[in-house]
Amino acid sequence: MLQRCFVTNLDCGEERIVNSVQELIKATSDPAVETITIAENLSSVPEIRLSPGTTLRGRRDRIPVLRFAPGNGVCLTTNNLLENIALLVSPDRMAIWNDESVASLGRLTIRGVSTIGRVRLFARGAIRSGHVEVENLDVVAADARSEKERPHEYGVYVLQGGFTLWNMQTDASVVITSNLIGLSAGRVGAPVLGAGIFVSGAGETGGRLKLQHLETNAVYSDGGIAPGTADQISGGVFIVYGASVELVHNRGPVTTFGANDMALDNWGVVDRWTTKDKVTTFGPSAVGFVNFGTIDSLVVNAPIETHGLGARGFNVYTGTIRRGDFDRIVTHGDGAVGVQISQPVGRLIFRRGIETYGATGQSLVKGELQNLAATALSIKPGGSAQEIHVLGGLRSYGRCVQAFEQHGSIESLRIEGGFSSQSGTSAKSGNFEILSGGIPDE
Repeated sequence: MLQRCFVTNLDCGEERIVNSVQELIKATSDPAVETITIAENLSSVPEIRLSPGTTLRGRRDRIPVLRFAPGNGVCLTTNNLLENIALLVSPDRMAIWNDESVASLGRLTIRGVSTIGRVRLFARGAIRSGHVEVENLDVVAADARSEKERPHEYGVYVLQGGFTLWNMQTDASVVITSNLIGLSAGRVGAPVLGAGIFVSGAGETGGRLKLQHLETNAVYSDGGIAPGTADQISGGVFIVYGASVELVHNRGPVTTFGANDMALDNWGVVDRWTTKDKVTTFGPSAVGFVNFGTIDSLVVNAPIETHGLGARGFNVYTGTIRRGDFDRIVTHGDGAVGVQISQPVGRLIFRRGIETYGATGQSLVKGELQNLAATALSIKPGGSAQEIHVLGGLRSYGRCVQAFEQHGSIESLRIEGGFSSQSGTSAKSGNFEILSGGIPDE
């Protein structure tokens, strides 16, 4: 047994090194113990609740594994640190969750942790404040499909994720802050079930969630939604309403495998969003990137590619994007529009073209299944742009599908590399440019 004095409060906080389940139970029930260090792998561990101010960590030289008995894993309260440890429960149970009877989260820190099982952090009940700090969290496997509490807007309910951070307080004065760095979810061939990374406030008028950073590594998810379902969606990385983020950075690939799975989805407010690796969907009515909120600057440095009936590439249905810079967008499926703009946006550039390989088919739009042609670039009624610049051209290879559809105004449009489609409308070589006067509504 070691003694450690904390200068900040002049109290002596005990560090307890544990080697057995019995020692762990005893340490978590002793209010004098502030730091619990796990020295060995442990099995058949019961649910653990950390007292306010308690740290649970593994040894510095190894990452111990805690295998829990049937049930959940570690319950956090206030000012807890969870570090350098692997927590294993059933994928549909919670490896990490929080006690909602405390008044504040304080500062909850999760660092260097891997889980089989969900990570779910709610601000509701008595909780009125707090900050969540996560660094290098790997949710290897999780299943959130059975969670019945789901945000609802735009005609759809959103599934919770392998990682869920949700301020559910209806009082707009309740603000939870967070910094999330290095989050991973799922594996190739074994995605998490439900959403991947899910962050949300309580709605447009309720409690807020403010994030400085949301940084992800590889994310693989499958919502498990039955094809044809109109009122449910899921996402790889989903920023829901009432959430604002200064910087979103997807360092690794984001891939979804199910129906109605949005790889990247924003209902909130984002200052800057950048992606480094490929964004891919496999499944009907999936979307590579869909925006219902506000994004000041979006930079997509790798291709967006979708596979499936009605699986669109990039959409703006509500809100706006002021500046968007894209690598390449490719869709494979009937009804799979390449780019669809239904609201006013600023300046968009597509550096390696937009291609679609489908004809007309059904796609989920705001909770309704609609027939859409797989147009490469579609400006819908109500949509407009200050500037659209496409390098590499527009290509639509489906039968009776136009490469370009325009029902809204564009102040400046430049297409380098031409555009072509099976419908017969084409400009296969040269550039298409209209500046200054713009293109009026049809």
